[in-house]
Amino acid sequence: MTKALVQTSRKKFSVVIQEDQIQNLIAQTLGDDKRKRKFIASISSVVATNPGLQKCDPFTVINSALLGEALELAPSPQLGYFYMVPFDEKKWNPQTKTRELVRTVATFILGYKGYIQLAIRSGLYKDIDSYPVYEGEYQGRDQDTGKPLFKFSEESNEDREVIGYIAYLELNTGFKKVIYWTKEKMMKHADKYSAAFKLQDYDNYINGKTNKADEWKYSSYWYQDFDGMAKKTMIRQLISKWGIMSVELQQAFINDTSYTDELGRVKYYDNESAKDDVIEEIEVQTASKEPGGIHNADAPSEEDTAKKKEPAHDEETGEIKQDKPSFM
Repeated sequence: MTKALVQTSRKKFSVVIQEDQIQNLIAQTLGDDKRKRKFIASISSVVATNPGLQKCDPFTVINSALLGEALELAPSPQLGYFYMVPFDEKKWNPQTKTRELVRTVATFILGYKGYIQLAIRSGLYKDIDSYPVYEGEYQGRDQDTGKPLFKFSEESNEDREVIGYIAYLELNTGFKKVIYWTKEKMMKHADKYSAAFKLQDYDNYINGKTNKADEWKYSSYWYQDFDGMAKKTMIRQLISKWGIMSVELQQAFINDTSYTDELGRVKYYDNESAKDDVIEEIEVQTASKEPGGIHNADAPSEEDTAKKKEPAHDEETGEIKQDKPSFM
């Protein structure tokens, strides 16, 4: 794991990235001078073209970029593997009874393409993907198994509305899994787990009924790229519940939507990374076994985890519960 920088700075990123301390940290983390030069050039290019990142604490930008580099994912927004997203860190002021801005931080947000890349790279997956389902394609559920049924069309989707999302995986062992969520369920999920998304505001946003002064409220990727975030959510659900988790995938799940606060503690921009039982268990194990590693104050205790019981039917897909194969 990379050692997080815990300093804060009001210096420009272009100045901080050239400091000896930062250069030495990057060199020690990457272990290769050529890789270090490539990393610095890439991250500098991303920051130079993103005014939002230029306002961020430079150390949080470097931390986020190092998380991506540790997973061997390129920081280019065009590739969509991961993003460094500005987020205002605020603290409660008991005197003014308001949340006041402390600083703007760069959060590490993995894209759905990043998850797919890591899954395929693990060598455990034969295929994995997620995509929208349009009107007329969903055919209900099999009466015996509860599995979703689809009839896909080659016609253009321009005039058809997205009604849901599908994700599927096939392991090299031959195990296959398909899950389906309606768009309504996905919107409720975003409303519940994303601090930056409000269901009541979404219709106003897509219908252009927002004030220019309030544009900052809609910077979340749930507003800017709902389908992309929906596909990411489906992939996360699929891998965490039915896939095989490589070490890289475990780290990706843990670090997704994270940033480092002023005390060196890992915080989460959204609640997305705390919603899966599998990921919560990984966080507990990582915090207890790796000194100086990730410590999530909200991670459940072993006792709390043990109390959780699976329902008779899968609550995410509606399918009849089946025993997992021995290789899971």
